[in-house]
Amino acid sequence: MSTSILFEHPLNEKMRTWLRIEFLLRQLEASRSITDHLSALTFFRNTAELLDVLERGELRTEIVKELDRQQQKLRAWSEVPGVDMSLIATLNDRLKQRSATLMAAPRVGQQLREDRLIGLVRQRLSIPGGCCSFDLPTLHIWLHLSQQVRDQQTTAWLETLDPLREALTLILDLIRQSGSFRHQISLNGFFQDNAEDADLLRLQLKLDDALYPQVSGHKSRYAIRFLPLDSDSGDVPARLDFELACC
Repeated sequence: MSTSILFEHPLNEKMRTWLRIEFLLRQLEASRSITDHLSALTFFRNTAELLDVLERGELRTEIVKELDRQQQKLRAWSEVPGVDMSLIATLNDRLKQRSATLMAAPRVGQQLREDRLIGLVRQRLSIPGGCCSFDLPTLHIWLHLSQQVRDQQTTAWLETLDPLREALTLILDLIRQSGSFRHQISLNGFFQDNAEDADLLRLQLKLDDALYPQVSGHKSRYAIRFLPLDSDSGDVPARLDFELACC
């Protein structure tokens, strides 16, 4: 059985930012157990990159607007005959709760920006080797504390991101579920279609094809060009079967 690879491509800047935040939050969760300098720098580098992304634009406002938009879509679905009203009510309650929690929380990322250790490491990350022991004795000492103490600290840091993570996870889940995969065929490695005010494209390709998509477009129209993984000897079939969801 051939393995499928899922590619996702945002069709607007809002979705582009949200996918990057989702990626960084997952990296932070995966690297939360800090045991040495390598794992520490992985965690702090992802933290620094997340803070850089959070400093661009009014993130909380955009997410709250999207939570409201999803509630409006649920109200429209509630008028469809035969719809599961209990599911609609459950999702609506979750959207309201996520919105209220996010609005009541401090500015997203503010507690991490104000943390002394995170600030010290963040300043040195752009310097090659700038986080070694003589440059950052504070980090050096922190790494010699007990594992339990470090785990408690990383847990406390990550908990400050819970309102953002929970709201964003719910939004992205609903957006992804809004579009179903359909079989499509590209001709000579090219495919285009109308986006119909969509936020996200999701493509499934077979690993055996050794191809990847290069997507260009926006909320009204998009184009996909399929390119070989091996640019020297790989080729693109005249007709390529793939699965596509426009969400």
